[in-house]
Amino acid sequence: MIRALGMMSGTSLDGVDAAMIETDGRRIAGFGPSRFRAYSDNEAAVLHGALGRWPGAPGVDEVAEISVAGHAALAQDFPEAEVIGYHGQTLAHEPQGRGTHQAGDGAALAGLTARPVVWDFRSEDVRRGGEGAPLVPFFHWACAEWAAGRAALPRAPVAFLNLGGVGNISWVDPSAAAPEMPGACLAFDTGPANAPLNDLMRRRRRQTHDAGGALALAGRADAGIVARFMGNPFFDRPPPKSLDRDQFATLAAEVDGLSDADAAATLVAALAAAVGAGWRWLPTPPAMVLVCGGGRHNAAVMAALRAALPAEVAPVEAIGLDGDMLEAQAFGWLAVRVLRGLPTSGPMTTNAPEPVCGGRISRPRRAAGAPDIFPMRP
Repeated sequence: MIRALGMMSGTSLDGVDAAMIETDGRRIAGFGPSRFRAYSDNEAAVLHGALGRWPGAPGVDEVAEISVAGHAALAQDFPEAEVIGYHGQTLAHEPQGRGTHQAGDGAALAGLTARPVVWDFRSEDVRRGGEGAPLVPFFHWACAEWAAGRAALPRAPVAFLNLGGVGNISWVDPSAAAPEMPGACLAFDTGPANAPLNDLMRRRRRQTHDAGGALALAGRADAGIVARFMGNPFFDRPPPKSLDRDQFATLAAEVDGLSDADAAATLVAALAAAVGAGWRWLPTPPAMVLVCGGGRHNAAVMAALRAALPAEVAPVEAIGLDGDMLEAQAFGWLAVRVLRGLPTSGPMTTNAPEPVCGGRISRPRRAAGAPDIFPMRP
Protein backbone atom coordinates (compact mmCIF):
# COMPACT_ATOMS: atom_id res chain seq x y z
CA MET A 1 0.00 0.00 0.00
CA ILE A 2 1.16 3.53 -0.79
CA ARG A 3 0.44 6.69 1.20
CA ALA A 4 -0.63 9.26 -1.37
CA LEU A 5 -1.54 12.93 -1.02
CA GLY A 6 -4.21 14.10 -3.44
CA MET A 7 -4.48 17.83 -4.14
CA MET A 8 -7.33 19.50 -5.96
CA SER A 9 -8.23 23.07 -6.91
CA GLY A 10 -11.56 22.93 -8.69
CA THR A 11 -13.61 25.18 -10.94
CA SER A 12 -15.32 26.75 -7.92
CA LEU A 13 -11.98 28.62 -7.46
CA ASP A 14 -12.30 28.79 -3.67
CA GLY A 15 -9.00 27.18 -2.71
CA VAL A 16 -6.96 23.97 -2.52
CA ASP A 17 -8.10 20.71 -0.94
CA ALA A 18 -5.46 18.22 0.20
CA ALA A 19 -6.15 14.75 1.59
CA MET A 20 -4.23 11.58 2.37
CA ILE A 21 -5.28 8.14 1.17
CA GLU A 22 -3.65 4.73 1.49
CA THR A 23 -4.14 2.49 -1.53
CA ASP A 24 -2.55 0.04 -3.93
CA GLY A 25 -4.30 1.79 -6.82
CA ARG A 26 -7.11 -0.74 -6.79
CA ARG A 27 -8.66 -0.93 -3.34
CA ILE A 28 -8.83 1.74 -0.63
CA ALA A 29 -7.04 0.66 2.56
CA GLY A 30 -7.81 3.81 4.51
CA PHE A 31 -8.16 7.58 4.58
CA GLY A 32 -5.88 10.03 6.37
CA PRO A 33 -5.86 13.68 7.42
CA SER A 34 -6.95 16.52 5.18
CA ARG A 35 -6.54 20.29 4.94
CA PHE A 36 -8.04 23.20 3.02
CA ARG A 37 -6.20 26.34 1.97
CA ALA A 38 -8.44 29.18 0.80
CA TYR A 39 -7.32 31.46 -1.98
CA SER A 40 -6.85 35.08 -0.98
CA ASP A 41 -8.99 37.70 -2.69
CA ASN A 42 -6.03 38.68 -4.88
CA GLU A 43 -5.29 35.07 -5.84
CA ALA A 44 -8.95 34.40 -6.65
CA ALA A 45 -9.06 37.54 -8.82
CA VAL A 46 -6.05 36.32 -10.84
CA LEU A 47 -7.64 32.89 -11.32
CA HIS A 48 -10.99 34.32 -12.37
CA GLY A 49 -9.24 36.69 -14.78
CA ALA A 50 -7.53 33.81 -16.60
CA LEU A 51 -10.56 31.56 -17.06
CA GLY A 52 -10.95 30.41 -20.64
CA ARG A 53 -7.30 31.09 -21.51
CA TRP A 54 -4.78 28.71 -23.04
CA PRO A 55 -1.00 28.36 -22.52
CA GLY A 56 0.87 31.51 -23.45
CA ALA A 57 -2.10 33.84 -22.92
CA PRO A 58 -1.85 36.77 -20.48
CA GLY A 59 -2.32 35.78 -16.85
CA VAL A 60 -1.75 32.05 -17.34
CA ASP A 61 1.80 32.04 -15.97
CA GLU A 62 0.59 33.90 -12.88
CA VAL A 63 -2.09 31.25 -12.30
CA ALA A 64 0.53 28.50 -12.60
CA GLU A 65 2.76 30.24 -10.06
CA ILE A 66 -0.12 30.71 -7.60
CA SER A 67 -1.14 27.08 -8.04
CA VAL A 68 2.32 25.57 -7.54
CA ALA A 69 3.23 27.82 -4.60
CA GLY A 70 -0.09 27.24 -2.82
CA HIS A 71 0.02 23.49 -3.30
CA ALA A 72 3.67 23.30 -2.19
CA ALA A 73 2.93 25.22 1.00
CA LEU A 74 0.01 22.95 1.85
CA ALA A 75 1.96 19.78 1.05
CA GLN A 76 4.39 20.58 3.85
CA ASP A 77 1.65 19.63 6.30
CA PHE A 78 1.81 16.03 5.02
CA PRO A 79 5.38 14.74 5.51
CA GLU A 80 4.10 11.16 5.43
CA ALA A 81 3.06 11.38 1.75
CA GLU A 82 5.10 9.13 -0.55
CA VAL A 83 3.62 10.60 -3.73
CA ILE A 84 1.50 13.63 -4.61
CA GLY A 85 -1.38 13.67 -7.09
CA TYR A 86 -1.62 17.22 -8.44
CA HIS A 87 -4.57 18.22 -10.61
CA GLY A 88 -3.54 21.79 -11.42
CA GLN A 89 -6.00 24.59 -12.13
CA THR A 90 -8.38 24.06 -15.04
CA LEU A 91 -8.63 27.23 -17.10
CA ALA A 92 -10.11 25.87 -20.33
CA HIS A 93 -11.63 22.61 -21.49
CA GLU A 94 -12.47 22.02 -25.14
CA PRO A 95 -11.95 18.30 -25.82
CA GLN A 96 -13.30 18.40 -29.37
CA GLY A 97 -11.26 21.53 -30.17
CA ARG A 98 -8.09 22.84 -28.58
CA GLY A 99 -7.93 20.19 -25.86
CA THR A 100 -7.80 20.74 -22.11
CA HIS A 101 -5.69 23.13 -20.06
CA GLN A 102 -4.75 22.74 -16.41
CA ALA A 103 -2.26 25.44 -15.38
CA GLY A 104 0.57 24.39 -13.07
CA ASP A 105 3.88 22.57 -13.45
CA GLY A 106 4.11 19.22 -11.65
CA ALA A 107 7.88 19.11 -12.11
CA ALA A 108 8.20 22.41 -10.24
CA LEU A 109 5.97 21.06 -7.47
CA ALA A 110 8.12 17.92 -7.21
CA GLY A 111 11.18 20.10 -6.77
CA LEU A 112 9.57 22.21 -4.06
CA THR A 113 8.16 19.26 -2.11
CA ALA A 114 10.97 16.71 -2.67
CA ARG A 115 8.30 14.15 -3.50
CA PRO A 116 7.29 12.50 -6.79
CA VAL A 117 4.31 14.24 -8.36
CA VAL A 118 1.78 12.70 -10.75
CA TRP A 119 0.03 15.39 -12.80
CA ASP A 120 -1.50 16.33 -16.18
CA PHE A 121 -4.14 13.64 -15.75
CA ARG A 122 -6.43 14.70 -18.61
CA SER A 123 -4.27 15.34 -21.68
CA GLU A 124 -3.62 11.72 -22.68
CA ASP A 125 -7.31 10.88 -22.56
CA VAL A 126 -8.10 13.85 -24.82
CA ARG A 127 -5.22 12.96 -27.15
CA ARG A 128 -6.74 9.53 -27.63
CA GLY A 129 -10.16 10.94 -28.45
CA GLY A 130 -11.78 11.08 -25.01
CA GLU A 131 -13.44 14.01 -23.27
CA GLY A 132 -10.76 14.16 -20.55
CA ALA A 133 -13.53 14.44 -17.93
CA PRO A 134 -14.93 13.45 -15.58
CA LEU A 135 -11.93 11.66 -14.07
CA VAL A 136 -13.30 10.82 -10.62
CA PRO A 137 -15.71 7.96 -11.59
CA PHE A 138 -13.17 5.15 -11.23
CA PHE A 139 -12.50 6.43 -7.71
CA HIS A 140 -16.23 6.57 -7.03
CA TRP A 141 -16.32 2.86 -7.92
CA ALA A 142 -13.51 2.25 -5.40
CA CYS A 143 -15.46 4.23 -2.76
CA ALA A 144 -18.59 2.13 -3.37
CA GLU A 145 -16.51 -1.06 -3.16
CA TRP A 146 -14.94 0.21 0.10
CA ALA A 147 -18.35 1.08 1.56
CA ALA A 148 -19.84 -2.28 0.51
CA GLY A 149 -16.99 -4.01 2.28
CA ARG A 150 -17.97 -2.20 5.47
CA ALA A 151 -21.67 -3.03 4.93
CA ALA A 152 -22.44 0.69 4.51
CA LEU A 153 -23.81 -0.01 1.01
CA PRO A 154 -25.17 -3.06 -0.81
CA ARG A 155 -23.11 -4.48 -3.66
CA ALA A 156 -25.54 -2.91 -6.10
CA PRO A 157 -25.41 0.12 -8.40
CA VAL A 158 -25.32 3.54 -6.75
CA ALA A 159 -24.73 7.04 -8.12
CA PHE A 160 -22.27 9.65 -6.91
CA LEU A 161 -23.26 13.22 -7.78
CA ASN A 162 -20.34 15.62 -7.50
CA LEU A 163 -21.39 19.27 -7.30
CA GLY A 164 -18.35 21.47 -7.79
CA GLY A 165 -18.24 24.30 -10.30
CA VAL A 166 -19.67 21.81 -12.82
CA GLY A 167 -21.85 18.85 -11.85
CA ASN A 168 -21.00 15.28 -12.78
CA ILE A 169 -22.62 11.96 -12.01
CA SER A 170 -21.03 8.53 -11.73
CA TRP A 171 -23.20 5.41 -11.91
CA VAL A 172 -21.07 2.61 -10.45
CA ASP A 173 -21.55 -1.09 -9.77
CA PRO A 174 -19.29 -2.20 -6.89
CA SER A 175 -19.92 -5.87 -7.71
CA ALA A 176 -17.74 -5.50 -10.83
CA ALA A 177 -14.16 -6.77 -10.56
CA ALA A 178 -12.57 -3.43 -11.56
CA PRO A 179 -13.78 0.04 -12.62
CA GLU A 180 -12.55 -0.37 -16.20
CA MET A 181 -14.61 -3.55 -16.72
CA PRO A 182 -17.65 -3.31 -19.00
CA GLY A 183 -20.73 -2.40 -16.98
CA ALA A 184 -18.79 -1.13 -13.95
CA CYS A 185 -19.13 2.64 -14.54
CA LEU A 186 -20.98 5.23 -16.54
CA ALA A 187 -20.23 8.90 -15.99
CA PHE A 188 -20.87 12.32 -17.48
CA ASP A 189 -21.12 16.00 -16.67
CA THR A 190 -24.71 16.94 -15.87
CA GLY A 191 -24.48 20.71 -16.33
CA PRO A 192 -23.43 23.80 -14.39
CA ALA A 193 -23.49 23.39 -10.61
CA ASN A 194 -21.92 25.81 -8.12
CA ALA A 195 -20.08 28.02 -10.61
CA PRO A 196 -23.01 30.22 -11.75
CA LEU A 197 -24.29 30.60 -8.19
CA ASN A 198 -20.85 31.40 -6.77
CA ASP A 199 -20.24 33.90 -9.56
CA LEU A 200 -23.59 35.54 -8.83
CA MET A 201 -22.73 35.88 -5.12
CA ARG A 202 -19.29 37.23 -5.95
CA ARG A 203 -20.65 39.75 -8.43
CA ARG A 204 -23.67 41.00 -6.49
CA ARG A 205 -22.79 40.51 -2.83
CA ARG A 206 -19.00 40.10 -2.75
CA GLN A 207 -19.41 36.72 -1.11
CA THR A 208 -17.85 33.44 -2.23
CA HIS A 209 -21.07 31.37 -2.09
CA ASP A 210 -24.67 31.24 -0.89
CA ALA A 211 -24.00 29.89 2.60
CA GLY A 212 -26.44 27.09 3.39
CA GLY A 213 -28.60 28.11 0.44
CA ALA A 214 -30.25 30.85 2.52
CA LEU A 215 -30.57 33.30 -0.36
CA ALA A 216 -31.94 30.72 -2.81
CA LEU A 217 -34.46 29.48 -0.25
CA ALA A 218 -35.77 33.04 0.07
CA GLY A 219 -36.33 33.37 -3.68
CA ARG A 220 -38.62 32.03 -6.38
CA ALA A 221 -37.28 30.33 -9.49
CA ASP A 222 -38.17 31.73 -12.92
CA ALA A 223 -39.65 28.71 -14.74
CA GLY A 224 -39.24 30.34 -18.15
CA ILE A 225 -35.51 30.81 -17.72
CA VAL A 226 -35.11 27.21 -16.54
CA ALA A 227 -37.14 25.93 -19.52
CA ARG A 228 -34.97 27.87 -21.99
CA PHE A 229 -31.85 26.58 -20.27
CA MET A 230 -33.08 23.00 -20.62
CA GLY A 231 -33.57 23.53 -24.34
CA ASN A 232 -29.79 23.39 -24.83
CA PRO A 233 -28.87 20.41 -27.08
CA PHE A 234 -26.25 19.29 -24.54
CA PHE A 235 -28.97 17.62 -22.48
CA ASP A 236 -30.05 15.42 -25.41
CA ARG A 237 -26.51 14.21 -26.11
CA PRO A 238 -25.93 10.67 -24.87
CA PRO A 239 -23.02 10.27 -22.44
CA PRO A 240 -20.16 10.25 -21.86
CA LYS A 241 -19.91 14.03 -22.24
CA SER A 242 -18.18 16.90 -20.47
CA LEU A 243 -18.43 20.66 -20.06
CA ASP A 244 -16.22 23.67 -19.67
CA ARG A 245 -16.92 25.72 -16.54
CA ASP A 246 -18.41 28.61 -18.51
CA GLN A 247 -20.08 26.71 -21.34
CA PHE A 248 -23.47 27.90 -20.07
CA ALA A 249 -22.39 31.50 -19.53
CA THR A 250 -25.67 32.75 -21.03
CA LEU A 251 -27.48 31.47 -17.94
CA ALA A 252 -25.86 34.23 -15.89
CA ALA A 253 -27.09 36.82 -18.34
CA GLU A 254 -30.62 35.36 -18.20
CA VAL A 255 -30.93 36.00 -14.45
CA ASP A 256 -29.51 39.54 -14.60
CA GLY A 257 -32.96 41.10 -14.36
CA LEU A 258 -34.03 39.11 -11.31
CA SER A 259 -33.63 39.99 -7.67
CA ASP A 260 -30.70 38.39 -5.84
CA ALA A 261 -32.91 35.79 -4.17
CA ASP A 262 -34.88 34.94 -7.33
CA ALA A 263 -31.67 34.71 -9.36
CA ALA A 264 -30.16 32.30 -6.82
CA ALA A 265 -33.34 30.21 -6.74
CA THR A 266 -33.39 30.05 -10.54
CA LEU A 267 -29.78 28.87 -10.73
CA VAL A 268 -30.52 26.16 -8.15
CA ALA A 269 -33.58 25.06 -10.13
CA ALA A 270 -31.47 24.88 -13.31
CA LEU A 271 -28.87 22.75 -11.51
CA ALA A 272 -31.49 20.26 -10.33
CA ALA A 273 -33.27 20.17 -13.71
CA ALA A 274 -29.97 19.37 -15.43
CA VAL A 275 -29.30 16.47 -13.05
CA GLY A 276 -32.86 15.23 -13.55
CA ALA A 277 -32.41 15.29 -17.33
CA GLY A 278 -29.39 13.04 -16.97
CA TRP A 279 -31.35 10.36 -15.10
CA ARG A 280 -32.56 8.76 -18.34
CA TRP A 281 -29.02 7.85 -19.34
CA LEU A 282 -28.28 5.71 -16.27
CA PRO A 283 -28.13 1.96 -17.09
CA THR A 284 -30.36 0.99 -14.14
CA PRO A 285 -31.92 3.03 -11.33
CA PRO A 286 -29.33 3.41 -8.56
CA ALA A 287 -30.15 2.43 -5.00
CA MET A 288 -28.99 5.84 -3.75
CA VAL A 289 -27.68 9.16 -5.02
CA LEU A 290 -24.71 10.18 -2.88
CA VAL A 291 -23.92 13.89 -3.14
CA CYS A 292 -20.39 15.21 -2.73
CA GLY A 293 -18.71 18.56 -3.35
CA GLY A 294 -19.69 21.96 -2.01
CA GLY A 295 -23.22 21.81 -3.39
CA ARG A 296 -24.34 19.34 -0.74
CA HIS A 297 -24.02 22.10 1.90
CA ASN A 298 -26.71 24.12 0.11
CA ALA A 299 -30.11 23.24 1.58
CA ALA A 300 -31.90 24.66 -1.46
CA VAL A 301 -29.86 22.44 -3.79
CA MET A 302 -30.49 19.30 -1.73
CA ALA A 303 -34.23 20.01 -1.55
CA ALA A 304 -34.39 20.58 -5.32
CA LEU A 305 -32.52 17.34 -5.99
CA ARG A 306 -34.84 15.34 -3.73
CA ALA A 307 -37.81 16.77 -5.63
CA ALA A 308 -36.26 16.04 -9.03
CA LEU A 309 -34.85 12.51 -8.58
CA PRO A 310 -36.77 9.23 -8.04
CA ALA A 311 -34.28 7.86 -5.49
CA GLU A 312 -32.95 8.52 -2.02
CA VAL A 313 -30.61 11.52 -2.07
CA ALA A 314 -28.05 11.80 0.72
CA PRO A 315 -24.64 13.37 1.34
CA VAL A 316 -21.74 10.91 1.05
CA GLU A 317 -21.21 11.24 4.78
CA ALA A 318 -24.14 8.81 5.05
CA ILE A 319 -21.72 6.00 4.07
CA GLY A 320 -18.70 7.29 5.99
CA LEU A 321 -16.99 9.43 3.34
CA ASP A 322 -15.85 13.07 3.44
CA GLY A 323 -17.71 14.94 0.72
CA ASP A 324 -15.46 17.98 0.95
CA MET A 325 -12.31 15.97 0.28
CA LEU A 326 -13.48 13.26 -2.10
CA GLU A 327 -11.99 14.88 -5.22
CA ALA A 328 -8.65 15.46 -3.51
CA GLN A 329 -8.64 11.85 -2.32
CA ALA A 330 -9.48 10.79 -5.86
CA PHE A 331 -6.35 12.35 -7.30
CA GLY A 332 -4.22 10.66 -4.66
CA TRP A 333 -5.79 7.33 -5.67
CA LEU A 334 -5.39 8.12 -9.36
CA ALA A 335 -1.74 9.04 -8.81
CA VAL A 336 -1.05 5.54 -7.48
CA ARG A 337 -2.91 4.04 -10.45
CA VAL A 338 -0.66 5.99 -12.80
CA LEU A 339 2.42 4.73 -10.96
CA ARG A 340 1.10 1.20 -11.38
CA GLY A 341 0.15 1.66 -15.04
CA LEU A 342 -3.56 1.10 -14.37
CA PRO A 343 -6.39 2.80 -16.31
CA THR A 344 -7.68 6.12 -15.02
CA SER A 345 -10.52 6.51 -17.55
CA GLY A 346 -12.31 4.53 -20.21
CA PRO A 347 -15.04 4.38 -22.85
CA MET A 348 -17.95 4.75 -20.42
CA THR A 349 -16.48 7.60 -18.39
CA THR A 350 -14.76 9.90 -20.91
CA ASN A 351 -15.68 8.27 -24.25
CA ALA A 352 -12.06 7.31 -24.87
CA PRO A 353 -11.96 4.43 -27.37
CA GLU A 354 -10.20 2.16 -24.84
CA PRO A 355 -9.08 2.33 -21.20
CA VAL A 356 -6.44 5.04 -20.75
CA CYS A 357 -3.73 5.48 -18.12
CA GLY A 358 -3.37 9.27 -18.11
CA GLY A 359 -0.85 11.28 -16.15
CA ARG A 360 2.79 12.36 -16.11
CA ILE A 361 5.26 11.46 -13.37
CA SER A 362 7.82 14.03 -12.22
CA ARG A 363 10.48 13.10 -9.68
CA PRO A 364 12.55 15.49 -7.60
CA ARG A 365 16.27 15.74 -8.30
CA ARG A 366 18.40 13.67 -5.94
CA ALA A 367 22.05 13.68 -5.09
CA ALA A 368 24.34 11.39 -7.08
CA GLY A 369 24.39 7.93 -5.52
CA ALA A 370 21.34 8.53 -3.31
CA PRO A 371 18.58 5.90 -3.49
CA ASP A 372 15.34 6.71 -5.28
CA ILE A 373 12.94 7.81 -2.54
CA PHE A 374 10.07 6.21 -4.45
CA PRO A 375 11.16 3.62 -7.00
CA MET A 376 8.76 2.73 -9.80
CA ARG A 377 6.56 -0.16 -8.75
CA PRO A 378 5.18 -2.83 -11.05
